[in-house]
Amino acid sequence: MRTLPVAAVSLIVLLFCVPAQAKDTPVKSKIVAVDLFKNGLVVVKRETTLAQPGVYVLDDVPSPVHGTYWIESTGPVETLVKMQEVEVPADEAPPGNLQDDLAGKKVTVYFKGANRPPVVGTMMKFKPTKPDETPTTRFLVIQTPKGRTYIDPTEVSAVEAEEAGDKVIRRQPRLLLTLGETDKPETKIAIRYLATGLAWAPSYKIDITDPKVLTLEQHAVIRNELTDLDAAEFRLISGYPSVQYAHVRSLLSPKSTWMSFFAELNSRGEQYADALSNSIIRQQVSLNVRSPHDINLGAIPTGEGVDLHYQPIGKRTLAQGETLAITVAKGKADYERIVEWLVPDTRDDRGRYSGRGESEDDSPWDALKFKNPLPFPMTTGPATVVSNGSFNGQRTSYWVNAGEETVLRVEKALSVRTRAVENELPAKGGDRDFVWIGGSQYRKTTVEGELAVSNHRKETVQLVIRRRFSGELVNAEGAPKSALLTERMFSINRRNELLWTMPLKAGEERKLKYTYTVLVPH
Repeated sequence: MRTLPVAAVSLIVLLFCVPAQAKDTPVKSKIVAVDLFKNGLVVVKRETTLAQPGVYVLDDVPSPVHGTYWIESTGPVETLVKMQEVEVPADEAPPGNLQDDLAGKKVTVYFKGANRPPVVGTMMKFKPTKPDETPTTRFLVIQTPKGRTYIDPTEVSAVEAEEAGDKVIRRQPRLLLTLGETDKPETKIAIRYLATGLAWAPSYKIDITDPKVLTLEQHAVIRNELTDLDAAEFRLISGYPSVQYAHVRSLLSPKSTWMSFFAELNSRGEQYADALSNSIIRQQVSLNVRSPHDINLGAIPTGEGVDLHYQPIGKRTLAQGETLAITVAKGKADYERIVEWLVPDTRDDRGRYSGRGESEDDSPWDALKFKNPLPFPMTTGPATVVSNGSFNGQRTSYWVNAGEETVLRVEKALSVRTRAVENELPAKGGDRDFVWIGGSQYRKTTVEGELAVSNHRKETVQLVIRRRFSGELVNAEGAPKSALLTERMFSINRRNELLWTMPLKAGEERKLKYTYTVLVPH
């Protein structure tokens, strides 16, 4: 006889005989491959082998994303998720319910205080509650020679159980695979589904110690919150995944109910949505957003089909809760250091002056212009620039196809001073032009702008100036390239960009004037 605290009794029970089901054959399955997105989703491939037709039981029950659970097999297979009572080692099971753990066992219950005698009897067994129900009683119910005794657990100091075993009974979900008639001695089964809990985060290290050739390294951090993985093939996915039901758990999940299923269907799923995402930074990094600079559209053709790149990194063993950091690829590329000055548009859709938003920075930036040297696309992620072992800066590197040119900002060019001013010119002869559009009257205004930039460095810098404006260009000094932007294409005025590229010597100052017309509400 042993006297134990109440908390410990949850782990100590007598051997309980669970009726065996002859038709249910236990079978092991293994996750053989995982394809990782950056937004917390993973494509899982699990394999097992079945023998003769019958029912096979798998311990691992997945929690797939709605509509992504598929079985690949040469024979007919049906799936059933079922709650079953199973024996598990007591030292591996979390503390359970005394009423269930000791059901049918002879126990002695001791109470707090010395004046109350212990109760000896058999712990009663009740029908298990449904998964979405909670027990209605707060008492321990014990059958004694005098009848039933109801005990408040808070008054119990210890419980003594005779012939305590090393197993406890738990109701756990089981995945049952029913194999139909087949003439093959073995049937290989592959189960594929999307799940959450395993993903990767990319980053880049760019070394510009060499003044002409940079070294680029792509790194990946992988965190496993899914399950233990043993020698599984890993592939890292880059692209812009469209998984509309990523926030909806499949009804196959043991945690899913009709109520939760419909609630998730009706929710917006902001964690995985693209345009609906309420976090721009999360959207850019976990998905992929193109660079706002778009200097060069040239790229090397890399594949066919949808724009998803799968990068194999070999077989990996990663336990649940572990995190792996690796170097994925390296490459070298010629590069050019530039100073980029982007002057944003200061007018709204109707041509009215609106000023600059907090997110619009018109400061000049030191930047690197280079082509992606890797044989596959650079996905969106943080890029750290170093030189001679010293940190230079870190900014977001946007999606870049193989061989495509990109511009990566490094830090603000504080020694390159800039100024941008605009003024509306008076109408010639005092008469203004008026235009009617969609029942509204607009006046045609002429605007003259000036860009001034001076180099306070002791070296020549390659300067790239981008001036965006709404309206029609009249003239501009310095022969800039003019491009029509697709943003706000349904506004009253066209949106344009002027691009100047020029060397600026040490101590040199340049001024560039331009003129355009814009329609403004009258």
